[in-house]
Amino acid sequence: MAAGEPELLPEIVFADRSRLVEGVRAYGLIVAMWLRSTMAYRASFVMTTLGNFVATAFDFVTIMLMFAHVDALGGYSLPEIALLYGASATAFGLSDLALGSMDRLGRRVRDGTFDTLLVRPVPVLAQVAADRFALRRLGRVTQGLAVFGYALVTLDIAWTPLKVLMLPLMVLSGAAIFGAVFVAGAAFQFFAQDAAEVQSSFTYGGTTLLQYPPSIFAKDLVRGVTFVVPLAFVSWLPALYVLGRDYPLGLPEWVAFLPPLVAGLCWVLAGLAWRAGLRAYRSTGS
Repeated sequence: MAAGEPELLPEIVFADRSRLVEGVRAYGLIVAMWLRSTMAYRASFVMTTLGNFVATAFDFVTIMLMFAHVDALGGYSLPEIALLYGASATAFGLSDLALGSMDRLGRRVRDGTFDTLLVRPVPVLAQVAADRFALRRLGRVTQGLAVFGYALVTLDIAWTPLKVLMLPLMVLSGAAIFGAVFVAGAAFQFFAQDAAEVQSSFTYGGTTLLQYPPSIFAKDLVRGVTFVVPLAFVSWLPALYVLGRDYPLGLPEWVAFLPPLVAGLCWVLAGLAWRAGLRAYRSTGS
């Protein structure tokens, strides 16, 4: 470096640092702060996590009570429905754990506290996603995994390497799809501030829908959750491949391997929606 030439290395390093990396780092720091706060009251954490586990378990208890009176639901046995339930519940639980705070965005927009996030040198999406991170939501994940495990132990499946690979694939891809729905729903709240229930209808309502076989629903609804809001790729299509069952709507077998691509597309669209919503935001004081 020539004498008198300014030191450019810090600026170059900062410029090369990805915005995504910055967001992930900020998210991790905020989550760590909330985890320290949670662990300060460990007895409360254990009780709330257990309560979350028990509350979500009642959903599957309801299904079990149905099977006390019938042998099949929509042509599916209890272990088969348990596989659908476990896959969707685990995928949603992971997404809810990571991004469940997104549904508070409308409240922040209404009361003006969203402005405080804009003045911080941290990506806004990371702040909203990590806000009030609730580790107690692990109860939902644990309950989903328990039902998932019961299904795998009970079912008589002709396992192949592809079917084994499909199990983690559908859970992780499903969590990513639900995460994109969380972000897109939060973006919608920039335009309709009192829209948390609309978002919940696609997230909490979506996971409840996926816990039952597609054969009991009208074809128009199945088309909607396949081609419009692609929740069918969370559990229905990959799980039907594992079970060796026919797909709804006469879809080809290879669609079961599309969840990662669908998740990527959903995140691209959710990112565009988030940017559009953020640009359209107008402070309550403006």
